[in-house]
Amino acid sequence: MPLESQYESDIAAILSHRYDNGGDLWTTPDKRLLKGAPFSTLESVLYLLELGMEPAEPLLKEAAELFFSTWQKDGRFKLYPQGSIYPCQTIHAANVLCHMGYASDARLQTTFQHLLEIQYTDGGWRCNKFSFGRGPETEYSNPFPTLTALNSFRFSDYLNKEPALDKAVDFLLEHWTIRMPIGPCHYGIGTLFMQVEYPFRNYNLFVYVYVLSFYNRAKHDKRFLEALEALESKMAGEQIVVERVVPKLSGLAFCKKGEPSLLGTKRYHEILRNLGGK
Repeated sequence: MPLESQYESDIAAILSHRYDNGGDLWTTPDKRLLKGAPFSTLESVLYLLELGMEPAEPLLKEAAELFFSTWQKDGRFKLYPQGSIYPCQTIHAANVLCHMGYASDARLQTTFQHLLEIQYTDGGWRCNKFSFGRGPETEYSNPFPTLTALNSFRFSDYLNKEPALDKAVDFLLEHWTIRMPIGPCHYGIGTLFMQVEYPFRNYNLFVYVYVLSFYNRAKHDKRFLEALEALESKMAGEQIVVERVVPKLSGLAFCKKGEPSLLGTKRYHEILRNLGGK
């Protein structure tokens, strides 16, 4: 397992939570794959990938099988044993599996088609769940699930070929202008959004710029370039400095609050590569 030695303790710390929720692989006995943040199955797999663990490792192959065990024939993923299946759940499952190298799997191809079929009129994705009540703002899609969907689609043959994805990009660029909390889950662009959060867990400036940098529709847009400039203004010595991290991850070396992150900076360099060296 070709991991840099300074992250071995981080790997061990993440693995130490493997049975916290009562089941194996960070899940519950009844396979609630999103439960237990920040050490849910979904998040823990993404951390391990970020730290350099190869998808071919037996542990991650087992995790992939766990996710696929929740896949439905219509393309959705049922990440909770009971209750409705919301689009955000399918989007998050697709995203982690794409990061694990399964974008060309026939099941995910069905999922991609499903997501395109349920895309909302404004270009994003939303759930018919109104935890904050209803108002004009809830008529919008949810920005973070939309961004996560684009994070999935960037691994596919749809990237920069599918007009529906351009529409999703436009929706997210418009949110840079709107700023206010929108969508049924009230995602806004305010103080917390503008703090650089790493690893990528929530809707924030860093992951917003990172994902959009893969899409030609965004690369030369004034709003995207403003967001990129805002991100770069927070860097120190050309390195990404972590401004916000969930407290339970504060002990991990790769994402120390207030310190430069080598792996975060590698993601920034990926942004630059996507932009042709800027």
